Amino acid sequence: MNAFRLTLAQLNPTIGDIDGNIGLMCRAAAQAHAEQAQMVVFPELSLTGYPPGDLLDEADFIERAAAGLDTLLAASHATPGLCWVVGAPMQRSGPGKPLENCLLVLRDGALLLRYAKQLLPTYNVFDERRHFEPGPDVARILRVDGTQVGFLICEDGWNDAGSDYAVNPFSRLADARPDLLVTINASPSNIGKREQRHRLFAAASQRHQIPLVYVNQIGGHDQLVFDGASFAVSPAAGVVFEAPRFVEAVSTLQWDGTNFLSATGEALPPVAAEGLPVMEFYRRQIVLGLRDYARRCGFSSAVVGSSGGIDSALTLALAVEALGADHVVAITMPSSFSTPGSVDDSEVLCRRLGIRLIEHPIHDLVSQFAAGFAAACGGPLRGLALENLQARVRGTILMEYSNSYGHLLLTTGNKSEISVGYCTLYGDTNGGLGLIGDLYKTEVFALSRHLNECADGEVIPRAILDKEPSAELAPGQRDTDSLPPYPILDTILKVLIEGERLGADEHAEVESAYAQLLANAEGRALVTRIRRMIARNEYKRRQAPPILRLRGRAFGSGRQMPIAACYD
Repeated sequence: MNAFRLTLAQLNPTIGDIDGNIGLMCRAAAQAHAEQAQMVVFPELSLTGYPPGDLLDEADFIERAAAGLDTLLAASHATPGLCWVVGAPMQRSGPGKPLENCLLVLRDGALLLRYAKQLLPTYNVFDERRHFEPGPDVARILRVDGTQVGFLICEDGWNDAGSDYAVNPFSRLADARPDLLVTINASPSNIGKREQRHRLFAAASQRHQIPLVYVNQIGGHDQLVFDGASFAVSPAAGVVFEAPRFVEAVSTLQWDGTNFLSATGEALPPVAAEGLPVMEFYRRQIVLGLRDYARRCGFSSAVVGSSGGIDSALTLALAVEALGADHVVAITMPSSFSTPGSVDDSEVLCRRLGIRLIEHPIHDLVSQFAAGFAAACGGPLRGLALENLQARVRGTILMEYSNSYGHLLLTTGNKSEISVGYCTLYGDTNGGLGLIGDLYKTEVFALSRHLNECADGEVIPRAILDKEPSAELAPGQRDTDSLPPYPILDTILKVLIEGERLGADEHAEVESAYAQLLANAEGRALVTRIRRMIARNEYKRRQAPPILRLRGRAFGSGRQMPIAACYD
């Protein structure tokens, strides 16, 4: 057969911006047509953006989506002979949910094929069964210029081992013997996800002897970040093409019946088995997540409370990379318990980052609050109440600045502290987005060192990296007064929170360290204590800002735990 040319349109749609998403698709289709492609493939729910959530319950949204589909049909006239593979919600009749998650093939103003997603994930961050009815257990094939093309949608391709669902759409499609498989996806990124996709789809392609292309979206959507990394698989060679990660890309390939080739018919460069190094992955995922979150929420600038510690330093450095130094402001708010380094180190950091630092002392404000409390309530403000007051005064100042100047307030909590509640509700948990809330404290240090290694000079001062962690809310306070050393704490937390979602290399190391803890009574008591701290602080996490997801199980929609429950 003649070579089949298709374009993988790895786009960054915005949820709800149907006109904007149509514009992205039209530009990609024009490029595909100019490159003489016979098919252009867009991501899952590319018309509406993914995941649209309860927007799907709003009649106006569904009407706008239907009108958007009419616009796409009309637009397809401008690319004669080109098939547009589009993702969109479609209405259905009969019992069950009123919508299906559909793949549509458009050409020359006509709808040639409609396929409804069969496997609707309802685990981790996914809740598709909330809005969609599963499609029928049928294979959909379209003959395009002599090539039989089969279609799947994301989760439909993930059950070829048959362990998660009773239905296996991949196997059903294989029975129809297509020449080529197209799967459209909205697959959120987390550490190890790229390699997992490659492994699963290469195995399925080899098992069924079907070449395939996998098209994924990119972009930050609230807590989720999508990395793109669209790819092509041949049964004999495995993954033979990969689009760039974390950027939009429109790539045309040829399938000659045996091999995938470039648009000009040349052999494709080999695809590396390993993806980005872990710390570089974290960096790029956070930067894209913040950039899109700010842009889509109408923010161009961010503000961060700078304590002179490692968490705020890393948050500021990542914010500068995402938004630019002119769009990031730091505020240092020393109290009577702050060490000189909290201000001095903040000054050095901000000078290196090229950002403005505002100094706003809080000791007078704290004293006034304490005096007022004593006068009204008949007793002094001390202990935990006084410590938390300082954090809440700082949080109020940061929100004052955010409200006054329109900056997005970034919270600076890491996963270790958020896990055990080592944070102050309505204080340092204030903010619109958490950049490092899915990084354990040991990873915060590692990513900070990585940024320094990648920079021309030292971005995060050595004094901050070497400083013993402290909230500085009481005289001589150190994190280890309340918590075990972070390497030990992080080992326990990874087992209790991540469990089997840890990567293979990390899993072996963590399990070994955890087993050593359980080998003695003191270690077992510590594990029990940490488990109770995690449970007891669920109410704080429920009220915290969204956290950019980096791991397989992040706080937020991916970990739904009750507040009022018995965990013993």
